[in-house]
Amino acid sequence: MRFASFGFLVGSVLVSLSVAATTTARAADLDFGALRGSEFEPAAAPVVDVWDGIYVGGHGGWSSASFGFGNVFQSTVAQALRATAIESTLSASTLLHARDARRDGTTFGAYAGVNYQFDETVIGVEVDYTHSGLRGRSSDAIGREMVDATGYLRGADLSGDATTQIKDYATIRARVGYTVAGFMPFLTGGFAIGRAQIAETVAVRGYEYDQAAYRSNQALTPPAKPVYVGHSGYTTFSQDNPGSSVLAPPDIFTPSKEKIVGGIAAGAGLEYAITPNLLLRAEYQYILFNDFDGHKLNVNTVRGGAAVKF
Repeated sequence: MRFASFGFLVGSVLVSLSVAATTTARAADLDFGALRGSEFEPAAAPVVDVWDGIYVGGHGGWSSASFGFGNVFQSTVAQALRATAIESTLSASTLLHARDARRDGTTFGAYAGVNYQFDETVIGVEVDYTHSGLRGRSSDAIGREMVDATGYLRGADLSGDATTQIKDYATIRARVGYTVAGFMPFLTGGFAIGRAQIAETVAVRGYEYDQAAYRSNQALTPPAKPVYVGHSGYTTFSQDNPGSSVLAPPDIFTPSKEKIVGGIAAGAGLEYAITPNLLLRAEYQYILFNDFDGHKLNVNTVRGGAAVKF
């Protein structure tokens, strides 16, 4: 009886040890270490294509235009005095120099484009139209006299007034941006084309007389006869006193034309998506136009806009 009881006890212990060993092995196979808090890595949030698509909007802002007039009068004066001793003696066509001018004002327009989003990077193409009406004006006047090697006194009285008006312009630009929590800072660059109205009023008066002959006459004593004092550019000329002579009125030239001008455009801005279909932006844009008939122009604009994306 004692042997049977001891055998039963030993059997019970062996069964218990077997069950415990099996349970431990299964628990090891489950690798619960992967569920520990310190080693858990949450899945990355998916990037939403908020910016991808076509958009259309409007903009308005403040523009500052710099107008350059450097040598706008040169060709007109040179044409008026072409092949004359006045031009060769005085270089009269280079004497007028209108100062640059700056004008500020509001501008407004519309824009449209298409974006392609690749994860956080956005690239696209945009066109815009801006109504401007900014107008710059400058003027200059000068008079000059010189006696040349032949003894002729040659003079010129010149004045000029020039205006440039940029009526409107458009750009086509590439854009690249980077999305950050609903915001997209971006850079942009491309080409511009504008419609400008230019006008000039140039007054040119050239005159001359033979000062050497006049002074020779003044030195004569009777009965010597004075020689004729050659002259041009006078309404009336006094052989005895050229200083009292009356100059002829100036010739007035008024060239005016509309020009289509090209240039480059660049800028930067920040766009914000209120909803996936409503976009707000703040933007700076710089446009430099090519020289046209001596006129120069660049425009700096700070503007805001809103667009609907489809």
